[in-house]
Amino acid sequence: MASPYNAVKCCLIGAVNLKSSNRYPVVQEFESCLIGAVNLKSSNRYPVVQEFESAELSCIITDSQTREPRIEWKKIKDAQTTYVFFNNRIQGDLAGRAELLGKTSLQIWNVTRRDSALYRCEVVAQDDQKEMDEIVIDLTVQVKPVPPVCTVPKAVPVGKMATLHCQEKEGFPRPHYSWYRNDAPLPKDSRANPRFQNSSFVINSETGTLVFSAVRKEDSGQYYCMASNDVGSAKCEAQEMEVYDLNVGGIIGGVLVVLAVLALITVGICCAYRRGYFIHKQDEESFKSPGRPDGVNYIRTDEEGDFRHKSSFVI
Repeated sequence: MASPYNAVKCCLIGAVNLKSSNRYPVVQEFESCLIGAVNLKSSNRYPVVQEFESAELSCIITDSQTREPRIEWKKIKDAQTTYVFFNNRIQGDLAGRAELLGKTSLQIWNVTRRDSALYRCEVVAQDDQKEMDEIVIDLTVQVKPVPPVCTVPKAVPVGKMATLHCQEKEGFPRPHYSWYRNDAPLPKDSRANPRFQNSSFVINSETGTLVFSAVRKEDSGQYYCMASNDVGSAKCEAQEMEVYDLNVGGIIGGVLVVLAVLALITVGICCAYRRGYFIHKQDEESFKSPGRPDGVNYIRTDEEGDFRHKSSFVI
C-alpha cells in the first residue's frame, strides 16, 4: 500500500524501534531533520537596494552540532565564480566594503551596480553527519537614471514626418520614457486625447521615440524627455522644434530667377565669342612669317640677287 505522505524529510542517527496505532496518517506536509545535519535559511533571498546604500545578505544556521563551522561566501556573475569571504577574511572587490554579521550573514556597504549578482553562502560543519549546506542570495542593485540624450529636429516643414529620440543607458531597472512640450506632458497616442486630436504623434515609452506622421504648425514648441524607473527620474534640456510652411510659390519663383540669370549669361558668352573676344594670342601669331633659326646668318649680295648662307658655326 502506498504511503499517503506528501513530503517527508528525516535524518536519523543510530537505530530506534517505533510503533504506532495508526501506521498511515494523512499528512499534507511534514519536514523535520533530527540532530546531526547542518541546515541554513535566509530572512531575505532576494534583497533589492539602491546604489550607494548598504545591503544585508542573510544566511542563518538553524541546525548544527559544530561549534565553529567553516563559512565561505562566493559571488556568481557572468558565469564566473569568485571568492567573497574565504579563510576568515573578505576577498576581491568587496575588500574594505563588507564584513560578516553574526557568524554567517554578509553586510556590504556602499553597493554599486557591479555588486548585482548571485551570492552563495556555504557552511561546512565537520561534527555533523551531514557536513555541508548552502543557500543562494540574489542581490539586485537599483540605479537612478542620469539625464538622457535627446535629439530634436530644429525645423520641419508642414506635413512632413518628424522623429524625436531619447536614450538613457545608466538606470536599472531600464527606465521608461515620457515626452513634454512646453512643460505639458504628451499622451502616448495623440488620437486618444481630444486636446491633441489635430496632431499625429505616437510615443514609444520603451525606446523613447516620439514620431509625428505629419507635423502641423501647432506642433511647434519646446520639447524635452523624462527617463524614469523605480529609483528616480531625470530629464534632458528642452529643445526648440519649429514647424514652418513650405512656400511653393516662392520656390518656383526662385527657380525661375536662377534660370533667367543662366540664360543671360549664356547669351552674353555667345555675343562675346562672335565679336572675337575669345580668340587667343597664339591664333593671331600663327598668321605671321616664321623667324630665323638661331645660329644662321643670311647675307644678301648684289651678284646673287638672293640670300647666301654664311655659317656662324665655329669648329
